[in-house]
Amino acid sequence: MVLNYIWIFFFIAAFVVALFKLVFDGDTQVFGALMKATFDMSRTGFEISLGLTGVLTFWMGIMKIGERGGAVRVMSRLIHPFFRRLFPELPPDSPAYGSIMMNIAANMLGLDNAATPMGLKAMQQMQEGNPRKERATNAQIMFLVLNTSGLTIIPVSVMVYRAQLGAANPADIFIPILLATYFSTLAGLIAVSVWQRINLFNKVILAYLLGGTVLIAGIIWYFSTLDKEMITVVSNVASNTILFSVIIAFIIMAVIRRINVYDAFIDGAKEGFSIAIKIIPYLVAILVAIGVFRASGGMDILMEGIERMVEGMGFNADFVAALPTALMKPLSGSGARGMMIDTMTTYGADSFAGRLASTFQGATDTTFYIVAVYFGAVGIKNTRYAIPCGLIADAAGIVAAIIIAYLFFT
Repeated sequence: MVLNYIWIFFFIAAFVVALFKLVFDGDTQVFGALMKATFDMSRTGFEISLGLTGVLTFWMGIMKIGERGGAVRVMSRLIHPFFRRLFPELPPDSPAYGSIMMNIAANMLGLDNAATPMGLKAMQQMQEGNPRKERATNAQIMFLVLNTSGLTIIPVSVMVYRAQLGAANPADIFIPILLATYFSTLAGLIAVSVWQRINLFNKVILAYLLGGTVLIAGIIWYFSTLDKEMITVVSNVASNTILFSVIIAFIIMAVIRRINVYDAFIDGAKEGFSIAIKIIPYLVAILVAIGVFRASGGMDILMEGIERMVEGMGFNADFVAALPTALMKPLSGSGARGMMIDTMTTYGADSFAGRLASTFQGATDTTFYIVAVYFGAVGIKNTRYAIPCGLIADAAGIVAAIIIAYLFFT
């Protein structure tokens, strides 16, 4: 529903701005530019979707190997003690624990297709013990905010788009996204815990939070000691080494479990091909809408206004060009993806704006979409404080992404 209004807004706003230019500025070319944008962006959307097929097919194959090899189960065991303390209202033997951990672990690995069914199952299992069926429980809200914060270890989709759009090293945003998404998740978790009066000083919770924070702080400190050229070199080497090590680890785990690795890869690759084809109409729709809005000059007006405000406050405004992705992400995943692609197409995949837009895309998730799907699936109408806490996580991820991008990419 939200994306419907956004899509309509882009077209109506483009028409109004173009009509103003024609009538008051005498710009006779503006409507020609709008029509040209519809054709150009339709072609671009199709070409990008088609070009995604190979890379997406490969990564979905690798992820299927990891899934069958037990990577999700391993991660679930690692976070089990932590999650038991974050959901104090759930009975110790609740089957929802398993679904929650499988969902979070799948999300961390970028397995969206596996994560969503497990997430819906977890929500249904928690709903069974909900005495007020139309009102979200504390456990459901904590689970939803952890989802909307978008904690991701392997941002497959972002790297795939960067590869398709010509990035010299598509994985150079791996560490920045890991850092930004951690801060987003931490902010969301703390916000919900404060609201629910969960004891964050519990030994187990504190151990997990301090351990993660010390690790992230160590990474940031290390990179802050390097000059700009070394940051790029070390980040690229670390990102590519970690990612290829993950591939090898998935394969070895599958071999140990006597999984047919090749067949698992083929099954996952088939899903990747299917996904690449299915996204064509969605990508074309949003890219054309963004294209006409940009061609009319509406995007420039909006960005110039924000840029002047930022500069007036005394801040560097280089990040403003990537801001549409951040503003769209809580509302629509496909809309944010379109904004990210538009930014990389306009400024270049390896530009500061292109890299920051990619970091925004991987730093958080679609808060309103997740609220609608997860709560809607179990008939919950009163979402209580889920959206405010989700937006707190989004804001933290956006601010962290901007700061980290200046550290890594300028």
